[in-house]
Amino acid sequence: MNKTIKITLTAILCVSTVLMGGFSSWNNTLANTAQAADDAHNNHGMQMAPAKPGSGNAAVHKGKRKIKYWVAPMDPTYIRNSPGKSPMGMDMVPVYEDQAQSGSVITIDPATIQDMGILTTRVKRRNLTKNIRTVGLVGYEEPRQYSINVKVSGWIEHLYVNQTGQAVKKGDKLLDIYSPDLVSAQEEFLLALRNQESLSQSDFPEITAGAKRLLASSRQRLKLWDVSDGQIAKLAKSRKIQKTMTIYSPYSGVITKKNVNEGMFSKAGMELFEISDISKVWVYADIYEYELPWVKVGQRAVITLPFANNRRISGKVTYIYPYMEAKTRTVKARLEFTNKKGILKPAMYVNVMIKTDPLTDILTIPSNAVLDSGDAKTVFVALGKGKFEPRQIKTGLAGQNGLVEVDQGLLENERVVTSAQFMLDSESNLRAAIQKMLDANKEKAAPAAKPPKAKENLDDLF
Repeated sequence: MNKTIKITLTAILCVSTVLMGGFSSWNNTLANTAQAADDAHNNHGMQMAPAKPGSGNAAVHKGKRKIKYWVAPMDPTYIRNSPGKSPMGMDMVPVYEDQAQSGSVITIDPATIQDMGILTTRVKRRNLTKNIRTVGLVGYEEPRQYSINVKVSGWIEHLYVNQTGQAVKKGDKLLDIYSPDLVSAQEEFLLALRNQESLSQSDFPEITAGAKRLLASSRQRLKLWDVSDGQIAKLAKSRKIQKTMTIYSPYSGVITKKNVNEGMFSKAGMELFEISDISKVWVYADIYEYELPWVKVGQRAVITLPFANNRRISGKVTYIYPYMEAKTRTVKARLEFTNKKGILKPAMYVNVMIKTDPLTDILTIPSNAVLDSGDAKTVFVALGKGKFEPRQIKTGLAGQNGLVEVDQGLLENERVVTSAQFMLDSESNLRAAIQKMLDANKEKAAPAAKPPKAKENLDDLF
């Protein structure tokens, strides 16, 4: 049993030394592990417990230990330069330099560091910026889209606007309609008008007032059917009933829908035209989930038109929709642009750049310094003299130039490794695995360390 353990440990360490050649720390590990295995065999399977990391050095320099940083007891990524309370309300505990340089710390000789191409950079405070680049789709400004219909049924006698895309202005003629209801309303109006004129000199005020109310009622009925004040005044002056009534455009814009032809019968409330004002347009930009924290209402946006020599037009973010598009997994941001010359056409694609607000005075490191396993994010902190400490951190927003925000786990001016981290990570993981094997073997051998009973034969134990 013990010979098997010795052979297994020796084989693992030899393979790791070949794969990770150049690590000076493994020379000591191999020698110590082999010696431990020999001692375990020579002492009839009883393995000596290794000394605790840093215990000898700390005992000699007791009272002179230097605190490297303070850490939260329940969250190893929450570190600070000074004591205080953790987010959970617990007292933060000190981590000394001799503690930080033991256990999982990796030691590499300078020649190997150079051969591996290990580079480091300093953790710095700076402003983090990011410009969002995406694609946008030009659309209509929804409040400036209008549906044109008539409130009476009748026949369309003539169309003044007879094609989609035609520009119209407020007050332009749209169509002439013949409606028996409108003819009857005109007759009622003229009758009420003559009645009011004949009774205006009556000796009975009630009769005069009633005639005025009747005239006002007939006038209001025409107005509710979209007969303009000018048309009513013309009718009152000419005293001639018009067979058809002209419908005028109440808005300016372009005809984006046309559902009517000359001669057709139109029912009351049927949509005849849709008029859209494109003097202002909306652009719908796709924002990915990881970019959402950067985008805010009111930020400046610039679109580029590839078909117009990359012409640039400035606008702003006016709304961020509160739901996500299921197919694209993006959120729509609505941008608003002035379009008086009509350069931007609805359904046109444009290139979009949103100028976001910078994050000021935050800790940052290059994003390539972070090893993301999915469950945790790890960096290797350079401690000096060839020593590297793996440390879990929490990151925030990713900015431009390959920088990422550091929320927890690092202090300003510490140095982190930016290249060859995967080799360091393999070394750290292998060391942790071997340490677990040694700890398990020690726990199994621990009962044998107890003195045997007097009546038992030592040879029977093996």
